[in-house]
Amino acid sequence: MFGLDTSLTILLLICIFAAMAFEFINGFHDTANAVATVIYTNTLKPLTAVVWSGIWNFIGVFAGGIAVAMGIVNLLPTEVLVDNNIWHAVSMILALILTAIAWNLWTWYYGIPCSSSHTLLGSIFGVGIAYLLLPDSTAVALNWGKVQDVGLSLLISPIMGFAVAMGLMQLLVNLVKNKVIFQEPEPGVPPPFWIRSILVLTCTSVSFFHGSNDGQKGVGLMMIILIGIVPAWFAVDHMKSPVELTSQVSRVEQIFDRIDLNRLTPEDVKNYELASAKLADLKQITDGKTEFALIADSNQFAMRKDILLIAKKIDEILARHIDKPLLNLTKDEQKELKSAVKGLKEYTEYAPFWVLLLISLSLGLGTMVGWKRIVVTIGEKIGNKHLTYAQGASAELVAASTIGLSTAFGLPVSTTHVLSSGIAGTMVASDGFKNLQYGTVKNILIAWLVTLPVTMIVSGLLFFFLRLILV
Repeated sequence: MFGLDTSLTILLLICIFAAMAFEFINGFHDTANAVATVIYTNTLKPLTAVVWSGIWNFIGVFAGGIAVAMGIVNLLPTEVLVDNNIWHAVSMILALILTAIAWNLWTWYYGIPCSSSHTLLGSIFGVGIAYLLLPDSTAVALNWGKVQDVGLSLLISPIMGFAVAMGLMQLLVNLVKNKVIFQEPEPGVPPPFWIRSILVLTCTSVSFFHGSNDGQKGVGLMMIILIGIVPAWFAVDHMKSPVELTSQVSRVEQIFDRIDLNRLTPEDVKNYELASAKLADLKQITDGKTEFALIADSNQFAMRKDILLIAKKIDEILARHIDKPLLNLTKDEQKELKSAVKGLKEYTEYAPFWVLLLISLSLGLGTMVGWKRIVVTIGEKIGNKHLTYAQGASAELVAASTIGLSTAFGLPVSTTHVLSSGIAGTMVASDGFKNLQYGTVKNILIAWLVTLPVTMIVSGLLFFFLRLILV
């Protein structure tokens, strides 16, 4: 399989299955975020709710694009993904997947709404830092710029969820005259049709956007596996043509060569020269080739490195001079250069259809099982009073909006923490902070604080251990 020997083929299949298992667990771990409100307001029966949520999670994976997935992949520099010893890559992959699965299962068992995003990212950070600490390591182990973006996204989103949901709930109290929406549901009695429609819509939205964001984390994890173990097949998109890539490189060169070096800073000149050299290398590799199968395996990885480096250096130059004449390029030419670079990145920022299918199936099926533990926490244990229609709709509307915006910007966000903090915000808006069950809130906060450090330590130590035994 993919030119690997039997032992590596088995390990590849184990890693792929483990990635699917992580996304399956993510499904039933995070299902409560979408279905708790419709279940606890008698809007939908539990079985109907989880099946409906599973379907929209499945759809969300396909509709969400791959920006979040590539953000996950790009947390680790290419040198870390592809080690000269393929068993070291396997060690890294197994360490981060096993850590993420173990922590998700442990928090699910105790009914703690913990973020699968924090879990996966903490595991990736752990192996990245562990790689840096190796005696013979010369690579930068993490993309710190991307780490900063991801960290801010995960930090700010729950705070926004709490504040915006509280504000929205207060706005509804002041504007909505029909007070039935603020009442607790009667046991076993469905809400009025118009309220029911709103709650089904918000449940659907959270499910869809959960798939578009959390599902993409599974896609990113799967691509880390494929690039790390079989880079000759997945370092670049083989569904595209090297002829088109050569043409794209020429397009970048034509605009790039118009830049006036005398008007650049020394740092930008260095970036320009490095990007120009890599453009020439890339063109030499692809020139005259009609399909990627004709390019040597070692050059497949070199192409990926060249494309990523070219894009990074040109983006750095443009970021400092965009809309300024210092580049000797018009605004239209600068936009054209950005577009050409984006076209280059399409050769490395991709995911095969079968990867999307496996992840969407895993997430959708996972959504349909194991949901009850955390649903109880979300529905009963955050506030002292029963969830009202308005509280459920407000929290889910804020969660869906936050997740959707994060996906649009290619940032991972914690569905769990955004929605649970949103519910807490609506509880406070209704009856002050005394309406919170502080034991549950404390457990959620502790999980939020300790997930990153715990998973980083565990995945790092497991990486060291596996590197010792997998040789």
